[in-house]
Amino acid sequence: MKRLVESGLMFGNLIHVSSPALVERYNRALEHLTGKTTKLPDFYIDISGYSPEIGHELGDYLYLNHAGVNRQFILLSTQQKTAPLLGAKFSTSRGILRQFIEENEAALFALTARDAVAGELVNSVFDMSSPERLFDLRRVRVEADTTGGAVQQAEKLKAKTDQFLSEEDAWFDDVLIAEMIELAGQTGDVVRNPVQLKEMSFEQRNFWTAHFGGLYLFQQMDHPALITSGDKDGLGDLPIKYVFDLTDRNRIAKFLEYNDLVQPVVKARGVNAGAILRQKMDFILVDALAGEGIPLAGRGRVDMRRLASRHASVLPEEFHALASLVNWVENDGLWPRITSDHPAYFYTLRAADHADADLINMLLSELSPKDIRQLFICHKPLFYHLYQNWPEAKKAYVVEFLTREYQIDKAGARQALFGHEPEMAEPEPVRATPRVKGPWG
Repeated sequence: MKRLVESGLMFGNLIHVSSPALVERYNRALEHLTGKTTKLPDFYIDISGYSPEIGHELGDYLYLNHAGVNRQFILLSTQQKTAPLLGAKFSTSRGILRQFIEENEAALFALTARDAVAGELVNSVFDMSSPERLFDLRRVRVEADTTGGAVQQAEKLKAKTDQFLSEEDAWFDDVLIAEMIELAGQTGDVVRNPVQLKEMSFEQRNFWTAHFGGLYLFQQMDHPALITSGDKDGLGDLPIKYVFDLTDRNRIAKFLEYNDLVQPVVKARGVNAGAILRQKMDFILVDALAGEGIPLAGRGRVDMRRLASRHASVLPEEFHALASLVNWVENDGLWPRITSDHPAYFYTLRAADHADADLINMLLSELSPKDIRQLFICHKPLFYHLYQNWPEAKKAYVVEFLTREYQIDKAGARQALFGHEPEMAEPEPVRATPRVKGPWG
């Protein structure tokens, strides 16, 4: 794992907290939320304010996420919005935090200039004792304030200001005026500079959770289902009709098709399907040859093609099926029949254009784990788990590839793989313009 950390593929893009003032603010917020403090002079934090160094110091890697539900957060800067979320228990958590920061960026910028903002992603569930509790998750509400209660005090001041302006005899109410002056000393002028965080809540019906070995719950669908990465028989009776595990490939394929959740890569608009499929073939090739003592890192397209030719007899079905598909795309070859029980089937798909595209790509990456680029982008917890048991040759290739091909242009790579072009709009009718005669007729 050290190689991943050194290359920025793990714990990358965290926010460094190094100034004594920020450390002191963090400790106030940490004590406010958990009753604990850190003695570290500097550390790194993610979007939620979680620090792996502090987790190690406290011996509690869930110190801001007790029981894996109702995640707490500490904001020292709005710059945290670009940081990852470490140890995510729900696929929706980072998106909720980022949207909360972006929607309240001006207010948070003002608040974090003087204090830390502490808060919680609140839902109605306080433990995950059984899978049934997942169905009680309906909405997540964001609650936040500074450790000094600036937002709450500002609300009190605004209420008293409204009272002062609306009551006829308020000019003679010395107690009201004194309370306003005292509160204004703590919050500033809330009329000219409002200190207010938007009340935000988010519906959480379709999501992935790390609980119970990993579950994908799709409730808000025409055909709802739950898909588990573990054994479905161990989940017990659940209030949903269809429960699949990853061995139910045909049933998962039908679920994706019935809900219009996926599209074949070769039919996606605006993508280079041949290039995407050839890259997937390279990843499958690397997986097949990684234990053969063949150095793989740094090899180019010609080298990979030669390796494939030399070792064609040991390459798996996925490789040959994708090769046939590339031949159809680029050379008008025969259409290969790749059914849902074929090992290559889920390698040929990507999420369609809908609100749960990220969640579907996450599921597809688990169903096609040899595609290490999609796995790293869409399902980092599984990527890190599988990485530990890969042969050294594959680890070296993966780190070198992701550093060279993905890290330098993350947004471009995501757009090329998962972006959706808008549908072709009908052209506007051309209006006839009267012909104007010039000076020569």
